[in-house]
Amino acid sequence: MNLDYGRRYVAIPGPSVVPDRVLQAMHRASPNIYSGEIVELVERILDDLKAIARTEHHAAIYIANGHGVWEASLANTLSRGDRILVLATGPFALGWGGFAEKLGIEVEYIEFGNREGIDSSIVHDRLKQDTSHEFKAVLAVHVDTATSVRNDIAELTDAVRSSGHPALVMIDCIASLACEAFSMDEWGVDVMISGSQKGLMTPPGLGLVFFSDRARASCGESSLRTPYWDWGRRIDPEEFYFYFCGTAPTHHLFGLGEALEMILREEGLEAVWKRHAVLASSIWAALERWGTDGNLEPNIQDPSMRSHAVTTIRAGAPYGQKLREWTENNSGVTLGIGLGMGTRDDPESTSCFRIGHMGHLNPHMVLGTLSSIESGFSAIGYRRGEGALAAAARVCANRAA
Repeated sequence: MNLDYGRRYVAIPGPSVVPDRVLQAMHRASPNIYSGEIVELVERILDDLKAIARTEHHAAIYIANGHGVWEASLANTLSRGDRILVLATGPFALGWGGFAEKLGIEVEYIEFGNREGIDSSIVHDRLKQDTSHEFKAVLAVHVDTATSVRNDIAELTDAVRSSGHPALVMIDCIASLACEAFSMDEWGVDVMISGSQKGLMTPPGLGLVFFSDRARASCGESSLRTPYWDWGRRIDPEEFYFYFCGTAPTHHLFGLGEALEMILREEGLEAVWKRHAVLASSIWAALERWGTDGNLEPNIQDPSMRSHAVTTIRAGAPYGQKLREWTENNSGVTLGIGLGMGTRDDPESTSCFRIGHMGHLNPHMVLGTLSSIESGFSAIGYRRGEGALAAAARVCANRAA
């Protein structure tokens, strides 16, 4: 007998749950794309996005996913033959670096593995060695969606600046924006990229790039900039359609406008950050209890380096895959695959699963997911410690009091 006949829940780290209000805002007739409400909406959205990024500088919206804004960030700041330093704490920084290589940029990688964050002292020392300042940019990911590590970006930018190196600091916040504390201007980030489909609670399709005046000044030397990716036309458009280099993504914009209203003017950004921290802590409390017997463990051992948006869990091969299959087929919960976590012994990452806890999320969604995992463990005969659900519930109860 299959009990999966209610509403399904996709507990993957993006696309995240889209609130009904956002869906309803999108469910409407097409607007005039030349004047009126859509023009006013875009101006408000841009101001709101900069408020979430904590920047007074520039924001551009692309009709693209995260890979698109990887390319946009590179095309506007670099030229073929330039050198960059990529700090890898999982597959997403490596992917961004791979895009750079395809564009003719020379890439040097410092790899910190899949279970640790960036060691900023190593970055500082490498930049000090670059006395001719060949590196034009340093690229890193705030939260790697595959490994679930959260890097200390404030510490990283301090390390870059204290080295005396002029490289641009470019940060991927696709998995972290509106989930984790981030302050672009205060931390000295030059370029930040994100997308609509995770903490911003809107369907995939909008790529976001935020950049400082310093980054904008680098545009004049870029040989990679093309008409579509050129961010200069988007932030100072001669006509409204230049914001998007063509027709505006009208219904995505209606949805994003509603999501930003919920984040900034109803819950409040800092309250959103705190909610994510509490719900992440409840998951970690469950993992700690499950891990008292058996092999279950979080991929990132140090809680201070764990993401508040996604948690990667090691169950031992092949139990991660078995659990994912059981919860999806029997309880209506889809867990994240072990993306990029393959090893020689487990090339298909069958040992890992991920829980996405980002965006439109509350305790009953998290506790329900944990209960489904508990049921799945029982069904597949997985050994684990007891008391996980009670531990998670206590975190939610204590923080809400």
